[in-house]
Amino acid sequence: MRIITISRQFGSGGRELGKRLAEKLGWDYYDREIIDRLAAEQGLEPDYVKKALANHGWHNMQLSYRNSFSHMLFDPGVNTRLLIREREILREIAALGNDCVIIGRDADVILEEYRPFRVFVCADMEARLRRCMQHEQRRPAAEQLSEREVLRNIRRIDRSRRQTREILTGKSHTDSSGFDLTINTSGRDIKKLTGALADFALRWFEG
Repeated sequence: MRIITISRQFGSGGRELGKRLAEKLGWDYYDREIIDRLAAEQGLEPDYVKKALANHGWHNMQLSYRNSFSHMLFDPGVNTRLLIREREILREIAALGNDCVIIGRDADVILEEYRPFRVFVCADMEARLRRCMQHEQRRPAAEQLSEREVLRNIRRIDRSRRQTREILTGKSHTDSSGFDLTINTSGRDIKKLTGALADFALRWFEG
């Protein structure tokens, strides 16, 4: 079994790269599917589950990763239950034994014993803002965010992911030792990057 995890900066194109990679390799792909499964199990709306997982409360906990879950088992809050169940689902996915690509969800840390190929996707702020604004333009006009709102959203999500990463690993988010490959998508065609990444990943697993 081979697992590729894609961690990414918001707006860097990491999700698109991961999706194209899974299609090119013919591997299973997990992203929104995990949210949908959680929502179906709990009888909740997917958007609610997504927001609940993004506001899980770890940022206020002075606990190491290995102690956090045992502590949170005594917390009956829905956010905590969803977080624990999400972790279980990731392990169930790994137990299937199928080659797969997993986007986000801190899968690289949770599934560490499976020795996944850990990819981090980043881009400069200008490129990320441009990508996000292109996404906004595809939404109904009444729902589109302004450039200032998008920028504020990028920074908020960056801060949340940075704090979570530091809690889970005890390392700074700038510590590249936690990843096997970092890809800067600024000014790059993600379709073209996909082939190079697929080739590199397969060679990595051979090693």
